[in-house]
Parts: sequence; structure tokens; C-alpha cells
Amino acid sequence: MKSIAALQAVVTATPFDGEPSDAELDAIETEMPAILADVVLLDAQIMTIDRTPTELDERRIRRARRRVLAARRDLTNTAAGAVA
Repeated sequence: MKSIAALQAVVTATPFDGEPSDAELDAIETEMPAILADVVLLDAQIMTIDRTPTELDERRIRRARRRVLAARRDLTNTAAGAVA
């Protein structure tokens, strides 16, 4: 029977300091417009959870959806341009 203690050193060889790396922070910064667009869409949807959406609410949600799509399109185009 093998002990798992010998394998533990391999799994925990690099200590986790709890902070994101520079590469992870750069990735978050790159994706921030898409993240913020998603937050705006969620806010618009949350506002209409407990009531019937008015015309203004529907326009706000449509506008937020378009912003999300545009942000995701821009992110995809930026990533595709960086690879090529």
C-alpha cells in the first residue's frame, strides 16, 4: 500500500499566496469592458424581477444586451488579432 504523503509534496510544491499573477490581472483588465457590460445587463434585469417591465425597462435591457454583444465581439476580435 502506498502512502499519499509522498504525492502531497508534488501537489503542494508551489505555495499559493492568494494573489493573482500579473498575467491574470492583465487578462482581467482586458475582459473588464465585457464584465462591466454583463453587470449593467444584470442590473437592468434585476430591476424588473418583481414587476412587469415598462417600455423604458425593455429599452434598457435591449441596450444592455447590445452592449454585452458589442463588448464580447470586441474582446473576441482583440484576442483573434493578438493570435494572428
